[in-house]
Amino acid sequence: MEEEVILVDTNDVPIGTMSKMEAHEKAILHRAFSVFILNKEGQLMLQQRALSKYHSPGLWTNTCCSHQRLGENNLEAGTRRLQEEMGFKTSLEELFSFVYKAPFDNGLTEHEFDHVILGYYDSEPIINREEVANWKWMNLEEIITEIKTNPDNYTAWFKIIFDRFYNHIKV
Repeated sequence: MEEEVILVDTNDVPIGTMSKMEAHEKAILHRAFSVFILNKEGQLMLQQRALSKYHSPGLWTNTCCSHQRLGENNLEAGTRRLQEEMGFKTSLEELFSFVYKAPFDNGLTEHEFDHVILGYYDSEPIINREEVANWKWMNLEEIITEIKTNPDNYTAWFKIIFDRFYNHIKV
C-alpha cells in the first residue's frame, strides 16, 4: 500500500489524506517534518539520499525528513524515521514550523507544512542503504558556503529549511 500524507490547511489543521505521490504531483499542502542532528562540536549530520529515490537522488540534505502518519505526533514521527533511515534514536525537540513550496525538475512539487526538529548525537549512524547513500558531519558555516558554491549538490527543501534553521539556532 502506498504511503499516505496528511493534508492540512495553512494553520496545520488536518483536512484529509492522500497518497504521497498524488500530493506531490498536485502540489497539495501536507504535513511533514525535517530532523536536524547536531554533535557536541555543533556540526550537522547530513545524509546523501539513495540513488534509487524517485526525486532528488544522490543529493545531500538534512539528517532525515519524511511525513507524519495518522495518529503520530511530530516527535514520534521524527524518532521513527531517524531510526529507519539513520539507525539510531536520540531525544528530539520541535523548534519551529513553516510552509514552503519546492518544485522539482521531474514535475513533482513539495508543498509542505514542515515541522523542524532538533536532536543531538555524537556517534556514527548505521545507515539504511535503501534510503541513504552516505552521511557526513559538516560545520554550519561550511554548509552555507557549500550551498552558495555548489547548490546543485543539495535538495531543494534543504536549501530553504537550512537557512531558517541556521537563523533560528544562531539567535
